Parts: sequence; structure tokens; C-alpha cells
Amino acid sequence: MPVKILVVDDDPQVRKLCTIALKREGYEVSGANDAQRALNIVDTKSIDLMLLDIVMPGTDGLELLQILKKKWEELIVIMITGFPSIETSIKAIKNGAYDYITKPFSIDEIRFSVKKALEYHNTLEENSKLKQALNNKDKPYELIGNSPKIQEIFKIIESVRDMDCTILIEGESGTGKEVLARIIHENSKRADKPFIAINCGALPETLLESELFGYKKGAFTGAVRNKRGLFEAADGGVVFLDEIAETSTALQVKLLRVLEEKAIRRVGSTETINSDFRLLAATNKNLLDEVGKGNFREDLYYRLNVISLVMPPLRERKQDIPLLLEHFVRRFSSQHSRKITGFSKETLEILLMYDFPGNVRELSNIVERTVILSKNKIIQKEFIPEIIRKKNPDVKEDDFKLDIVEKNHIKNVLEVTKNHKSKTAALLGIDRKTLYLKLKRFGIILK
Repeated sequence: MPVKILVVDDDPQVRKLCTIALKREGYEVSGANDAQRALNIVDTKSIDLMLLDIVMPGTDGLELLQILKKKWEELIVIMITGFPSIETSIKAIKNGAYDYITKPFSIDEIRFSVKKALEYHNTLEENSKLKQALNNKDKPYELIGNSPKIQEIFKIIESVRDMDCTILIEGESGTGKEVLARIIHENSKRADKPFIAINCGALPETLLESELFGYKKGAFTGAVRNKRGLFEAADGGVVFLDEIAETSTALQVKLLRVLEEKAIRRVGSTETINSDFRLLAATNKNLLDEVGKGNFREDLYYRLNVISLVMPPLRERKQDIPLLLEHFVRRFSSQHSRKITGFSKETLEILLMYDFPGNVRELSNIVERTVILSKNKIIQKEFIPEIIRKKNPDVKEDDFKLDIVEKNHIKNVLEVTKNHKSKTAALLGIDRKTLYLKLKRFGIILK
């Protein structure tokens, strides 16, 4: 569609000149000789840009500009006048005008000003759309939950965001330790620097040492060139050592030295290389117990354990499951181009009764499976893995306290949708009338 431009000037010759010049550029142009006529046109017709004379009988251009910007903030306005002054130009720009040009002006001047104004507006619009898309998109690393244990973790993350302390994260497999480490990094002053993660239990000791510290050419067979290690590559950023309890005591000695000196020696080299990194470590074992068993050095433990965070297993924060379900349904529905909106009440009951030994990772896998297999917008219990259904063959309301669970689920969904009733009803798989009845039944008052 062509850009729609309105020329507002009491001088018919100015209107005619601008109209001819701009129509030649492919714009759709109309005119008005006073403020009231201009307002009537903008009220009934979508206008993208306005050329507005300042000096007109009745309401002048500056007054009209203020009226326009209050009602149509996105409208691009270029002021024109035969009586230029610095004070007037400042006032026009301050009140929302894009540009200010003076009479007499050339056709090229008008064309150039209009072109630049539209380009600027398009750039702002694209930036706005990009920002909105980024805000609406699920963050790649997000810690979901309202339970007291998760809220306590949020508080600690906030309190250490501007510090450079080492953090030890403990918790069972699948609880989200690496997710937490990345969130800590993203909320720190090192956020724009590298985050380098390595699983210490996934590599043999010699290979792990080479990966961490790098090596010098000729250090061993196959070392045909110098190689930087991860500590060196993470200069300015973060090294995340996952499953650090799996390291040997010999490697633990080297890690302790690196932490204390912030200096690395590549394998086979005597040269010391400084690196400004922050260390985050994680383990699925109780590291203090490992110290007691002689499997982990006590001095390294205390060097790591400046700040300690424990990711709770999912069975200890079941009130977070509805929020996690909503999060994963949105993510996987988008990823697999499905239109799944939620789980049936019976399916939700089964999931809430299950202890999830694989924690959040297991829950995520289950949701992805059900999203892919489900034939309806609301996921039914038959798409839940049989092993989970067999653990809960007969879910009874009395045992399960269904009303409490359903109330909490509705409140969680309301929080996700920011009390948007239509969206809440859709996510719950019910109509608005049923939602109102449930709100009344559970005594949920919307602010």
C-alpha cells in the first residue's frame, strides 16, 4: 500500500506544490487548509505522515501538533513555516515533530525530508517488532518456579550479581544446574563475555586436563600445534565445571592452583598465562560427603564453596509443576508447529502425583513427547508414558486434595497471562464462563 501523506497549509499554492511533488514519488497525497479539516481527515483516514504549516488561522500548527501527538503518537509530522526562529523549531521538535523546514523550500528539499522521515520511522518500527519478538520469545535459559526454594535461589542470584565470587551448585541430575549457572552468568557484569561449560565426568583425565589447560606443541604424540585451554579462552568470562566431583585428586591440585593464582600453564609448558575468569562448579553429589570419604580435596572444596546453591529436586517443589508445564507446552508447541494449549485435569493429576526421578529434564522430555503425539489441543492421559500412569492407576480427589491443586494451577496460569481471562481460559482448556465459576468457587479475586 502507498504511504498516505496529508499536507496541511492555508496556502493553496503550497498544498499544490507538495501534492504534485510527492505524488510523483508514488505517495498518496491529500490536503487540508486548517486544523479542523486536518483532524477530520486523520480521524477517518489512516495517515502515515503530515506536512504541517505552523502559521494558520484559528488553531496554529504547534497547537495542532500537540493534539495530534496525544491521539496519534506514531504519526510522523514535518513542520513547515515562512517565519523561522530557533525558539519555534525547538518547540516543534520537543512536541514530537520529526523535522522542521522553512519556506521557501524546493521540491527536492520536501522529497528528501519526507524520505528520511519515513526511513527513520521504518527503522523504529522494525526495532520495536524485534524487541517485542525477543520479549515474547522464551528465553533459552530460564528458571521457572514460585516455590519458596526457587524464590530463595532468585534472591541469592540477585545479591551476588555484581560480585565475582566462586559459586558451587549442588543438586540431583536433571534439576537444572547448568541452567542456573547460565542465569548467574547472564545476570552478572561478565554477561557479554564467554560462558564455557565442560562436563568433567565425560572425559578421561588426560583429555580433560588438555581441554582445561591447553597444551604446547610437542607435549605428547599428536600435539602438532599449540592449543589454548578453556580457562585461557574464558578470559573475562566464566568457566563452568559440571560434575566436578568426578575429577581426580591430581587434577584437583591443579584446579586449586589455577583458582588461587588465576594463571594457567599449558600441558608441556613452563610458561604462565594469566586469565581473568570466574569459576562456577556443579555436582550431583554431596561434595562435603565426598571430602569425608577422601574422594575430594578439602582445600578445593572450601575454595569452591564461597557461595553454595542447592537446586531442589522436582518432587520437593511440586507446586512449580503447573508453571513448568505451561512453559514447556509453549516452547515445544512453537518448536514443533503444534497448537497444544494444555493438559486435561486427569492428566495434570497424574503428573502431579509422580515424583519425577529425572527431575525437570524428565518433565521436559515428557511434555515434548506428549506435544508431538497428542491429537487434540488438550493433552489426554493416554499420551503420558505408561510407566507414569501405572504408578498412579486410581487418583482419588480426597487423597490428592484436587481442589487445592486446581486452585493453585489456575492462580499460576493467571500469573503467566497477567490476569488475562481469555488467555487463561484457553490455556486451561475451558471457556470463560467456566473460568468465572471456578474463580468464584475458589475465591480468587483478580486485581
